[in-house]
Amino acid sequence: MRAGRLLSLLLLLQNRGRLTATELAAELEVSVRTVYRDVESLIAAGVPVFGEPGHGGGFALVDGYRTRLTPMTAAEAEAVFLAGLPGPAAQLGLGSVLAAAELKLEAALPAELRRQARRVRERFHLDAPGWYREADEAPYLPAVASAVWRRRAVRVRYRRWDAPEVVERRLEPYGIVLKAGRWYVVAHAGGGAPRTYRISRILELHPLDEAFTPPADFDLATYWRTHTAELQERLWQGEAEIRISPPGLARLRELAPPAVAEAAEAGEEEHPGGWRRALIPIESLTHAESQLLALGAHVEVLHPPALRARLATTARSLAALYD
Repeated sequence: MRAGRLLSLLLLLQNRGRLTATELAAELEVSVRTVYRDVESLIAAGVPVFGEPGHGGGFALVDGYRTRLTPMTAAEAEAVFLAGLPGPAAQLGLGSVLAAAELKLEAALPAELRRQARRVRERFHLDAPGWYREADEAPYLPAVASAVWRRRAVRVRYRRWDAPEVVERRLEPYGIVLKAGRWYVVAHAGGGAPRTYRISRILELHPLDEAFTPPADFDLATYWRTHTAELQERLWQGEAEIRISPPGLARLRELAPPAVAEAAEAGEEEHPGGWRRALIPIESLTHAESQLLALGAHVEVLHPPALRARLATTARSLAALYD
């Protein structure tokens, strides 16, 4: 454990330069006193670490010193190969780069780690798109990725959901997100906060020789979490009161978003038969009708009356059709 921490400390100094004891303690998740002890151990082992006191000081390695002591553990090698995503990498235009990197890494590993890495590839596969949904065709994805890497603006023609259907935008692309087989770019279009654009809806793209710098406090992962939470809140337009059987609840978990299934599970259990009475969020009457019809006789809508009437009408039509 301590040997691994000493190596991590050494690599932090090698890769990031001067760091204070407080910064090192935060990275290694240990106390500042432990950092001082570990630095003393490195110095005793002949590693040229020196410290500078005062404001702007910290620990650093002598200029030019680099260690070749960077062995990977079995778990690290497995994680690297498991994280390799050949499909998304190919869509980004990095397929050959990823393949070459994996080959180089595999060649550098000891024989036993090579075997373990191959086993990961044989036994785990990531399929990003959801069921019954094809992955996005996004021909401009490599161009968007290039603009993100180079911090260059682009001009696009973009197809929206509402009017005007096709718009022109100058975008400063901050980052790219892959969600359930669909690619999105988070970009600033001038004025206000950054927005999310689905890359498959880009009709034309022209790179611009205009550099930009994202705000210093922008974090892609934080933005995406906030964006998806706000989207989820806007998605639900109302509630429906239902009675649902245990088989219906099991089916609902498979078909509905987590928020719907969780609301149904939180309902009050009735007797006999284990039916539950619950309030579930709904997007619209049309969407709720199609979702609940899939549960057949394992669900009963109690409220709103309009949704109950729609399901009753559809049920009568089905009965007449099959009578």
